[in-house]
Amino acid sequence: MTSSTRLLFHRDNNLLRLSAAMQRAQQKATEAVAAAAEKQAVTPTPLILPGLNETARAIPNYIARSAIFAPVRRGWRALHDDTVFLEGSKILLKGSGKQLSEDHADIWMHAMYLETTALLGEAPIINRADFLRGMGRPTGGSAYEWLHDGMKDLARFTLCIEARRKDGSVKYSYGNHPSTRVLAMIGGFDYDETSGSYTIYADPRWAQIFSNREYALVDWTKRLLMRHDLSKSLQRLIGTSADIKQKYSLDILKQRAQYTGRMRDFRASLERSLTELEALKVIAEPRIETATRGHQQAVWIRLDR
Repeated sequence: MTSSTRLLFHRDNNLLRLSAAMQRAQQKATEAVAAAAEKQAVTPTPLILPGLNETARAIPNYIARSAIFAPVRRGWRALHDDTVFLEGSKILLKGSGKQLSEDHADIWMHAMYLETTALLGEAPIINRADFLRGMGRPTGGSAYEWLHDGMKDLARFTLCIEARRKDGSVKYSYGNHPSTRVLAMIGGFDYDETSGSYTIYADPRWAQIFSNREYALVDWTKRLLMRHDLSKSLQRLIGTSADIKQKYSLDILKQRAQYTGRMRDFRASLERSLTELEALKVIAEPRIETATRGHQQAVWIRLDR
């Protein structure tokens, strides 16, 4: 073997050893990230939401802006499989499961509110009749069945969510990488038939998604008075922006509402809901107008809660 051949042989061996070492380091780093994510997912974290009380509920801004919950008609719901619900430079939000409705939004917001009343490390136990009364719902056989079906739908619906800071660094990331598990809307629940009570489990990672006041406060009293699901959907959207004057393209609102019919039919529903929101003093001066670029847009003035 010549000297040059021996040098090439040793060089190749060095490259192989270096590559193997880098692979081992990368594997250890991946395992460390997975272990940290696993620990975070099971470590009880207090859900503290300033401004929340019996007359207000909260929903994270990214969830509220998206079509995770939508005013879909009863009896028909699309089945999502890693569907992108919101995407931008700071957020990627995907969901899997049957499309959730505004009824599901009511159940979820009320369940998360009850999470804030539980002691650290404990899951809230709620009588199902009290749960329904807290949502302004009647009690009885069909109502109990409605609640139970809604709880199951929420437990089955999972999110993959990654949020970034202004500098591009990752704020939190759940479900988008092999090292982190997906996030369920409700982590699970137990039902005690004897007492008629639910024990609700929320994933501790929701505390981070709600952190830094990155959520909209929803006037619960006014929400319970709304007769139209689109009004409820718009109420959530309105709360995500501090802008007094708000404008949204009808195309965007139609898509967000998961409305598949004709635009003129959606516009009629939108006008009806804007009138209802104005009557409840959620907004003022609502109207539909032509924007400077020629598209139709809804405009309103946001009123304080």
